[in-house]
Parts: sequence; structure tokens; C-alpha cells
Amino acid sequence: MDDRTVRRHVTDELDFAPMIDAAQIGVAVENGVVTLTGHVRNYAEKRIAERVALRVRGVRAVVEQIGVRPPDSVRVDDEALADRCAKVLEWDVQIPERSVEVKVAKGCVTLQGCVPHYHQKAAVDKALRRLAGVTDIVNLIAVTPPVQPDAVKARILAALKRNAKDPDTIRVEVDGDVVILDGCVDVWRERDLAERAAWSAPGVRAVEDRLTLAG
Repeated sequence: MDDRTVRRHVTDELDFAPMIDAAQIGVAVENGVVTLTGHVRNYAEKRIAERVALRVRGVRAVVEQIGVRPPDSVRVDDEALADRCAKVLEWDVQIPERSVEVKVAKGCVTLQGCVPHYHQKAAVDKALRRLAGVTDIVNLIAVTPPVQPDAVKARILAALKRNAKDPDTIRVEVDGDVVILDGCVDVWRERDLAERAAWSAPGVRAVEDRLTLAG
């Protein structure tokens, strides 16, 4: 499909979407890559325009350069917007409490923190995109699966059995994301081996090495 046809189809699809004002959006196409320009009233419209363009047959990629210009009646200063974002996240049962940090600069909301599952990261974006005053969202939230202490312990013990001369002299305990190594070893090499095994387990944040040298 040639670029002229793709551009016409994208423009028609935007006109067909009742949620956005397509008259304010410019469309250019080169080698199947669609560039969207212009401005919309809120961040939600910006995301909708991008999704509408992506679903058109013949579109290879979308470069979104749309600006957000909220009407004067709904303009919100950064401090008030940050407070509003924080309250929305507090009320959303999908999002773990105090897991996300919000920063706002000129309407651009930057999200940082950690959540156990990807759907929770997506839920944060979805919860905030329709707030008045949001001009953009930068979602830097990391998805970190929860540590399973029993699985972490089993993995470390398995590594010690494969490599340590006398693995039964090393005791391993897992407290949340902290591994505690206790007992004694014949040589410092086995202490280093135990530490490496502990750090190699997924989700481990810290290792407390209480091992002593025998004799």
C-alpha cells in the first residue's frame, strides 16, 4: 500500500474516532511510518490517536509528536496535579501501597518505583492518563517479581552441594530479600563460593555473611 493511501486511511480513521478532535492532528507518512503532529486537549486523546493510527492496515510504525494543550478552564499547577495523582494511586486497589513515586514538571508525570506484576505497572498509567492537566507520562516503574524465600534457599543449597566440599556446614536462611549465611568453612574459598551462590539467586537484595573459618 502506498503512503498516500495509508495517510488517507489514517486520517479517515482519526475522523471516525469520536473521542478525539481529529481536525487538530496532522498526519504524514513515509515508507509506512506515520508521524502525528498537532495538539489535543488532554493526554488521553494523545494516546487514543496513537492507537488509532497503529491499527490501520499498512502502518509500520507511529512517531507521535502531538502536544497537549489543556483548555484554560482545566489547567492545573504541578503541585496540585502531583497531589491528585498520589490520591488516585492510593485509591486504586490494583497498585501496591507506597510502591510508586510521582514527580510532575510542567504537566509531565514521571513514575518511578517497583511493582510485582506488569499489569500493575500498566494500571498506574491507565489510572493517571485521564486526569486533567497531564501532558505526558514517563513510566519508569520496574517490574520485580516477589522473592520466594523457599525457592531462593533451595537454589543456594543446590549450588553449594554442587561446589562446596562440605555443604552441610553452611546454614542458609532467607528473610524477605535478605540471605543470611551462617556456620563455618574449611577455607575462605568456600565462603566466597557461598556468597556468590547467594547473590546469584533472583530477587536477593542483600547478603549477611556470618561464616567463620574452622580451626
